[in-house]
Amino acid sequence: MTIIFSAGRIIANQREVVVRLDGDARVTLQASADDVTLLGKGVNVITAVGSGVNWSLRLDSEQQLAALADTLGIAIQ
Repeated sequence: MTIIFSAGRIIANQREVVVRLDGDARVTLQASADDVTLLGKGVNVITAVGSGVNWSLRLDSEQQLAALADTLGIAIQ
């Protein structure tokens, strides 16, 4: 599944999340689905912590977060 948001795109499946940020730097963030937490209630943030991974990213809307939660099979906190 691919989600396009204002800063780039998120490519996700049941096992992992890859974030590709737009811009000249071509930043890519990757995390296992087990290391991902989804924060809702207007915050709309993905956090990834574990096994050498530590990053967070804010999405544009709660709908994007819900779509990601469905794909990963994890609950929004």
